[in-house]
Amino acid sequence: MTRFTACRLPVQRGQAAWNALLGPQPPARQLSGNVTADFTIVGAGFAGLSAARRLRQLVPDARIVVLEAGRVAEGAAGRNSGFMIDLPHDLASDDYSGAGDDRAMIGLNRQAIAFARAAVEEYGIDPNYFDPAGKVNGAASPAGHAHNQSYSRHLDSLGERSEMLDRQQMHELTGSRHYVSGLFTPGTVMLQPAGYVRGLAAGLAADGVQIFEHGAVTGFQRDGAGWRVQTALGQVSTGRLILSVNGHLESFGVERGRLMQLFLFAAITQELDADALARLGGQSRWGVTPSDPMGTTVRRIDTGQGGNRIITRTCAVLRPGMEARASDLRRASAVMRRKFDRRFPQLRGIAMEYEWAGHLCLSLNGVSVTREIETGVYSACVQNGLGTARGTLTGIAAAEMACGVRSGISEHFGAEDRPKRLPPRPLSEIGANMVLRWKEWRARDE
Repeated sequence: MTRFTACRLPVQRGQAAWNALLGPQPPARQLSGNVTADFTIVGAGFAGLSAARRLRQLVPDARIVVLEAGRVAEGAAGRNSGFMIDLPHDLASDDYSGAGDDRAMIGLNRQAIAFARAAVEEYGIDPNYFDPAGKVNGAASPAGHAHNQSYSRHLDSLGERSEMLDRQQMHELTGSRHYVSGLFTPGTVMLQPAGYVRGLAAGLAADGVQIFEHGAVTGFQRDGAGWRVQTALGQVSTGRLILSVNGHLESFGVERGRLMQLFLFAAITQELDADALARLGGQSRWGVTPSDPMGTTVRRIDTGQGGNRIITRTCAVLRPGMEARASDLRRASAVMRRKFDRRFPQLRGIAMEYEWAGHLCLSLNGVSVTREIETGVYSACVQNGLGTARGTLTGIAAAEMACGVRSGISEHFGAEDRPKRLPPRPLSEIGANMVLRWKEWRARDE
């Protein structure tokens, strides 16, 4: 009998601020007893909920169950920086450019954005949670400006629009004099990620999808022609199963030794009062990614997205055990404090209301794991740090594969190679963290 048992369950470090800003959710619905479904999805993030929506489109009368270990938007979906990016965004590069012609990936990313935009309209999700405002790559040094120039040339070669902003324009946008230049690209959607995911879940539930929370899957096994999925309080007998658990795919024994489990860290200020807003200046909503991918991401939001606040995100650490340490968050907190004060000396020392770790999963060769991993079991995992757009795409692809439907999305992910094998531990962990620290130091101004 084929059996998959979870060797670990998700553990979060710090509160998911995006979700906390929205206030309480309705009480969780927990699985108890035995349930039968045509399709069961493990994980209610961008990938899992996108898979559920695509299944509903493809098989309108299907019985669909989604199982979430915690609460919707408390996991990675509520811990990212909220950029749904259409353009090349390779975190392993110096300037985000891909390794070749990125036109295909741009097209796929824009399909993900269109899919999400349609969900916002269909389910009546607050448009503040899906703001097509574009983003800026901020440069704080000559090296950063050179990265932006290189990226701009790459975009020109692809026929994509961008606009270089000078020091004064960056100050007028952000209120900060830290940046020497910026590269604006118009296609990025700035999400309130928890708001979008909560709205997506509510819309699916109203459309008959059963979403159970606080029910971590402990394992699943072959059950006749289908599968039996086990949680602490109940089980689901299902025809087909989709795993949308990103790096926790490895927890079920799939692709062990091939996935890099990273954590990034973020902090968000207390709500800025009128005096702080006057000292800050700048516009009320913007998003700045660093010109060097190992630099610092900064966003400003307003009352429509959770209050007038600034979010800082930086520092990366590899933790193969899939749990960030308390010391990791303490170190990142100190770094983020310095980064914030340097950018906004007029707000120096303002309190950070929330600080947290967010789990990412990458592969050495930049591929996802989106395929049939066992008869009737499909994966929508390994987003390579691009969880909003890539998660949406892998969820769509896995749903199509489970239904035997072919599209440009499912064909793209189905044709990807397996992730490359990692060097053995502990060398891989020690070496990777040394490289991350060096890259972090090199990008210190950014």
